[in-house]
Amino acid sequence: MRRYKQLTDAQRYTIAQLRHRKKSMAFIAEVIGVHRSTVYREVVRNRCNDNRYRVHKAGYRTRTRRSKSRRNIQFSHFQMQLIEAFIKADWSPEQISGYLQTRNMLKISHETIYRHIWNDKKQGGTLYKHLRCAQKQRRKRYRSYDSRGRLADKRHISERPFQVEERKELGHWEIDTVIGKDKKHCILTLVERKTGYTLIGKLLARTKEQTSRKTIDFIKKHHSKFKTITADNGTEFHGYKDIEKATGVPFYFATPHHSWERGTNENTNGLIRQYLPKRSSMAHITQKDCDAIAHKLNTRPRKRLGFYTPGYCYEQ
Repeated sequence: MRRYKQLTDAQRYTIAQLRHRKKSMAFIAEVIGVHRSTVYREVVRNRCNDNRYRVHKAGYRTRTRRSKSRRNIQFSHFQMQLIEAFIKADWSPEQISGYLQTRNMLKISHETIYRHIWNDKKQGGTLYKHLRCAQKQRRKRYRSYDSRGRLADKRHISERPFQVEERKELGHWEIDTVIGKDKKHCILTLVERKTGYTLIGKLLARTKEQTSRKTIDFIKKHHSKFKTITADNGTEFHGYKDIEKATGVPFYFATPHHSWERGTNENTNGLIRQYLPKRSSMAHITQKDCDAIAHKLNTRPRKRLGFYTPGYCYEQ
């Protein structure tokens, strides 16, 4: 019997893309290497109210169900008193959990102990003061799920209009930053997905304020040709709501560590490295230099454009 495994974010992304292309459950299952009933169950359990399957929502619902299922275990008052005694002796939740389990006294996870500590704090208790990092509440980490750079209410790439993926409509951009040797000076890159047209801006620092200001400037100069922007999860894009408010252009965010979801930008950054090699300083780079590099890229014929240039296709 095959052992059941949770679907990965990459598999969910493939499901979403193939569902959009009207592929059958059996076909999707074969592509991602699972039984078709697994795909069917995943889609039925995690689809949205509009019957569409979105990667971000599916992953969130799965993690929520798994978390809640572990909270059904009840512990007696005596057991919790024992745990609290260890906490007050300045034992960490991991130490308490391991000590009790190896002696067959009690099976309780360190996550459950952490939840008890923070619930106690909400009720005015002081158990949290015995933790080594008393002021910082610990968050659950689910395998490869990375919560760094998370933002409330941000739109996941799976919610992006499907025509963006097809590259048939002008105005859908990908955004990124490229850093120099000192990890301070950097540039901002914006690439239009259909044509590959590139905008490059010099940033004085890799901050959300600098990034937002430069992005707004670019959008205002090319406003009629901006419909969406897709970013990675870097903290420099935490000011995306300010950009949306100033320009009306919606932001979408790729799945963490899924660089292929922003392949156009990744490839373009590789082209830029021809002029700004890795491990080289960007301290001396000016906006004039950035414009010159962008001009070179935009006037270079591309095979996928029938050997027309990005600049020509962008202006049509």
